[in-house]
Amino acid sequence: MQSKMRLDRRLIRQAWSARLYLALTIGFSALTGLILVGQAFLISQIVAGVFLAGKTLHEVQPQLLLLLALSITRSGLSWGSEVAAQKISGQVKHSLRQRLMRHLFKLGPAYTSGERSGELTNTVVEGVEALEAYFSQYLPQLALAALVPLTILIFILPLDLTSGLVLLLTAPLIPIFMILIGDAADRLTQRQWKSLSHMSAHFLDTLQGLTTLKLLGRSRDQAQAIAAISTRFRQTTLSVLRVAFLSALVLEMVATLSTAVVAVEIGLRLLYGRLVFEQAFFVLILAPEFYLPLRMLGTRFHAGMSGVAAAERIFEILDISPRQMPSSPQQSTPTTEHRFDIHFQDVHYAYEDGQRSALHGLSLRIPPGHKVAIVGPSGSGKSTIAHLLLRFIDPDRGSITVDDQPLGSLDITTWRSQIAWVPQKPYLFNASVGENIRLADPNASSEEVIRAAKQAYAHDFIQALPESYDTLIGERGSRLSGGQAQRIALARAFLKQAPFLILDEATANLDPEIEAQLREAMNHLLQDRTALIIAHRLGVAQDADTILVISGGRVIETGSHAALLEDGGLYSRLFAAYGGLA
Repeated sequence: MQSKMRLDRRLIRQAWSARLYLALTIGFSALTGLILVGQAFLISQIVAGVFLAGKTLHEVQPQLLLLLALSITRSGLSWGSEVAAQKISGQVKHSLRQRLMRHLFKLGPAYTSGERSGELTNTVVEGVEALEAYFSQYLPQLALAALVPLTILIFILPLDLTSGLVLLLTAPLIPIFMILIGDAADRLTQRQWKSLSHMSAHFLDTLQGLTTLKLLGRSRDQAQAIAAISTRFRQTTLSVLRVAFLSALVLEMVATLSTAVVAVEIGLRLLYGRLVFEQAFFVLILAPEFYLPLRMLGTRFHAGMSGVAAAERIFEILDISPRQMPSSPQQSTPTTEHRFDIHFQDVHYAYEDGQRSALHGLSLRIPPGHKVAIVGPSGSGKSTIAHLLLRFIDPDRGSITVDDQPLGSLDITTWRSQIAWVPQKPYLFNASVGENIRLADPNASSEEVIRAAKQAYAHDFIQALPESYDTLIGERGSRLSGGQAQRIALARAFLKQAPFLILDEATANLDPEIEAQLREAMNHLLQDRTALIIAHRLGVAQDADTILVISGGRVIETGSHAALLEDGGLYSRLFAAYGGLA
């Protein structure tokens, strides 16, 4: 219950960002209550005048015109309240989605790689969209439920104390029943949202692995699994609807019985001459209007429940702190002289909140203009070093300096602009070949893109594509081979011409002839630049100035290819075991 209240407070604070429209919504709700009282008063006076005092149409015409004006004004206020509520919803969704995306970018691959992309996508898109009903329906109705009954009570209590007390005592019954039923609805809605997220994640995983499923003959099994997940989601949705309909029935019954109590006590007092007709009719008109906002609040509550369930996951992501050291208040800009002197000093890092150690007291140096290769067994921390340099993560302990400046003190955007990174599995977007290469430099001309592709030995196969550089390559480069995708990623590095290069097995998935060509081109690219080469195939490491062998999260051997082979250590054993490949 307390967590639900905290979540509601956070959502209301989000609405405060659109405070102008929030104030308009509340103001319109207050005016609606006043106009409602005015309409009830005019109707009671008109009816009493015509049926008891025998007034003519001409005599009550001013009151009828005023009643018409109030009705039009009330309709305008209702329209204005809905428009303001939609503005609140639109602004909050826009700002929250931007904030969520910015935070995901801050968390970086270190976080997203451990999550299911389908679930995150569902949260960013459908989760934020589900807040529409909360801000456009539930929140405005909350204001109406608070202001309209209060306004009606203010006018009824001095006029008819008995009816006012009946309204005052019966009104809390509706929120009480709403809370009691709402707890069950909350639990079921949470299950529904989790089921939807699970279904979205599983469906995306299935689509991405469709080729593998077909090859292994498991596509029918996955179709049955999706059908089972869909059935669970349908059953959970129906259980939510059952509770919602039960809630509506209970609230309608309470409101109807409460209105009947007011009607009976007014009728009896009117019968015995203890109440004037105008007053009795005035109170009787307002009684259903008194309960209506409370009944509608129950309906709107269920409409906004899915948004609240989604908001819990949204704020769960927003509450995750990026694992990065705070940058210095006065950030410095790294040099752009194509040379960096990088030091790791006693660096420690562990994943899964310290449960899985990756680096344990790592110390190394990447001298200016040198090509340093890192080799070691799988899981020894090679990729973690690259992620630290890219500031996707920051060390738990120890220091990383660039030209004697702490890496955390450098402006992160400027620092990354000085790095060209070619990962082992490059990501290609569902765009043209030219657009994918131009990611490294959006302002590059067509000639520069073609030159970079030629340097990466990608120009020939691109020319053979149906539309050359304008050919769409599909999601994750699905229409290309692994080697072709790798060469497009290399073309990005050639186009960027960054002073610091991080190559994570840049020649993987290539045949020996193309690999030899690329190694020659890379040697030209690496001249007078600082480079870190993460080598899974030990043949790539042979061209490096220095080879660092890591194991257990620390450097255990350092030297040239020939020297390390002569030492007969881990490097020599790896080289002998895999024949130059690892």
